[in-house]
Amino acid sequence: MRNSIYGGTYMQLTGSEIVIECLKEQGVDTVFGYPGGTILNIYDALYKHSNEIRHVLTSHEQGAAHAADGYARATGKVGVCMATSGPGATNLVTGIATAYMDSVPMVAITANVNLPLLGKDTFQEVDIAGVTMPITKHGYIVKNVEILADTLRKAFHIARSGRPGPVLVDITKDVTAALCEYTPAKPQEMERIDRFTQQEIDQVVELIGQAKRPYIYLGGGAVISGASQEVARFAELVDAPVCDTLMGKGAFDGNSPRYTGMIGMHGTKTSNLGVSQCDLLIALGARFSDRVTGNPKKFAEGAKIIHIDIDAAEINKNIRVDASLIGDLKSVLAAINAKLKPQTHFDWMKQIQELKNTYPLKYDKEKLSCPYVIEEIDRITKGEAIITTDVGQHQMWAAQYYHYTQPRTFLSSGGLGTMGYGLGACIGAQVGQPDKICINIAGDGCFRMNMNELATASRYNIPIIQVVINNHVLGMVRQWQTLFYGKRYSQTVLNDKVDFCKVAEGLGCRAIRVTTKEEFATALGTALILKAPMLIECVIPEDDKVFPMVPAGAPISEVFDGDDL
Repeated sequence: MRNSIYGGTYMQLTGSEIVIECLKEQGVDTVFGYPGGTILNIYDALYKHSNEIRHVLTSHEQGAAHAADGYARATGKVGVCMATSGPGATNLVTGIATAYMDSVPMVAITANVNLPLLGKDTFQEVDIAGVTMPITKHGYIVKNVEILADTLRKAFHIARSGRPGPVLVDITKDVTAALCEYTPAKPQEMERIDRFTQQEIDQVVELIGQAKRPYIYLGGGAVISGASQEVARFAELVDAPVCDTLMGKGAFDGNSPRYTGMIGMHGTKTSNLGVSQCDLLIALGARFSDRVTGNPKKFAEGAKIIHIDIDAAEINKNIRVDASLIGDLKSVLAAINAKLKPQTHFDWMKQIQELKNTYPLKYDKEKLSCPYVIEEIDRITKGEAIITTDVGQHQMWAAQYYHYTQPRTFLSSGGLGTMGYGLGACIGAQVGQPDKICINIAGDGCFRMNMNELATASRYNIPIIQVVINNHVLGMVRQWQTLFYGKRYSQTVLNDKVDFCKVAEGLGCRAIRVTTKEEFATALGTALILKAPMLIECVIPEDDKVFPMVPAGAPISEVFDGDDL
């Protein structure tokens, strides 16, 4: 180690050692991954720093990507995953795409074959930077050790700046072995992106002042921005009801009288009908997904629309708006709240309350069902758990029946809809938030896809609770087949000989199967006391359905439930 001309110090390090030093610079304490030939040098360097950076060896590279994603969503930090070249790298792709669609900050580090062998169909060679180009904020392939440190620093900055997202850094194996002068550096300061003007703030304040029936539509940007307090204050000042998207869960208190539940395809009747009747819709950190809007031509037809988002590309992309503000939601709302005088909409709020009274969420309470399981989890954990889910009916029920009161407590694949996401994400969340209760809720179809990650949980004694909602079918697809395909159940019946409890026990976890309501509370209590990974299989009827529902492409005002059928 010697003094540098810049007044600091520099060292001769290998590329692999530079990777580890850069991770330490960025405050990385955990990496999820799976080793292989081309990345061996990095793993050898990691071995020497195991007391500073924890490595969690997953059962599959996809599990590593989902775990890094869950870690990032639960902590707000950048998640990191690693994989070797070829199939190791391609196994990360679904996890990277999941993070990209939901704006999750993640850095995926892969190693590739030696530079002279690139482009020659070398063993386990894949152009992973090219493969992931459409699903990353940026991608790098490092062919020169001299730029390695700066590239990694840029990757972390890009991943967490502006609208967050995944960045890929692919490093050729010879670069991981090459020597280079390394100078330590501090992480680049993060700046909030605010492109709004005072004139635009005044325009929004004026529109709010003119509204008689305002509605607030809350998306994942409110969680990412950390704007919960500003959102709560804004809702009080506007005197408006609040609905949210799947990604916006927890940004607004789910127990608040203003809260009307989720909007969209499986949103509440109150939210869907209320937004259809409002005269001003205020979208906060949301992107007007097709699952929210239904038929975009008939979405909030009678309303003026204000859209506040950090990403200028989202403005007028799916829905034309009357006013917009580009910037970090926390900063934007702080500026609006400072200018906005308290509004009063007594008749409107009374109308919304009447909708809530008329159209509550309901289910058959005589039998064991997923909504009952979700409500029991909410009751027993006092709403303080981190809930992860896979994708399907159980995901929608988890969004409907658990009352999320804090951000970063509901982790789910919203944009990509990735079956098999939840277990890896739950492991990552538990590693990142060890003092929290972390529960993954999965359907039997989803659970099959990555259930091997129970071996990861048992290896490290990560005390997650895996709840499998087993209806022996692909529930959401079957629901569509029942309603729209004449009950032709093509390839959606899973009534085979798989025993999830035996699988869990074979992978080193405890397991309990429950078939009655009374058994579930006992099983969950046992899992909470155990403080070790445990599976609870809940056997429910095959034809339970998620309601309310909006048919694909229909206006959200045409929302229906079981009573309507």
